[in-house]
Amino acid sequence: MADFYDNMGRLMDKIAFKNLRGKALAGSADDLLEIGVGTGKNLPYYKKTQKITAIDFSQTMLQRAEKRKKALGLSNVTLQKMDVEHLGFADNSFDGAVSTFVFCTVPHPIAGLAEVKRVLRPGAKAIFLEHMRSPHWFVNILLYAANIITRLVLGTSLIRRTQANIERAGLVVRSVESRFFGVVRLIVAEKQ
Repeated sequence: MADFYDNMGRLMDKIAFKNLRGKALAGSADDLLEIGVGTGKNLPYYKKTQKITAIDFSQTMLQRAEKRKKALGLSNVTLQKMDVEHLGFADNSFDGAVSTFVFCTVPHPIAGLAEVKRVLRPGAKAIFLEHMRSPHWFVNILLYAANIITRLVLGTSLIRRTQANIERAGLVVRSVESRFFGVVRLIVAEKQ
């Protein structure tokens, strides 16, 4: 999956998500948790002054992220194998969190989002760049059809209600930027 993820990600970043990744990470917290670091696609966007703790449940993805981290010379990034549904951090550990295209694959997304909330300090922001079900029925027809294949082949859902799940987990949504008929959203939420 790591090879496919990198190649597909490059294509999608060029065509569809242009500038969104950088926008999502601009001004992110100094003590930041990245959920689902994958192959480290976000690493070039971090400042060397930030303390980044990046997790993923895939060892292969983490190996790729480690190579990217070394190539970028980032000594401020710590990579750990961990499942977002069972974070091994104390309550109120981080000033912020970020995830990019992660909660489409988490088996129990509300449980994972509740864990993100738990480890954030009060007032901390969580930034989510995610794809999800559209508010437009005609787009959802295509998403439901494609979801049959993506669930089987990639383990990803195109029809999750991620923004609603963020709210159900107890985070307060502060802003939403939508693209592609609301399928892709940059969501900034906060722990109160």
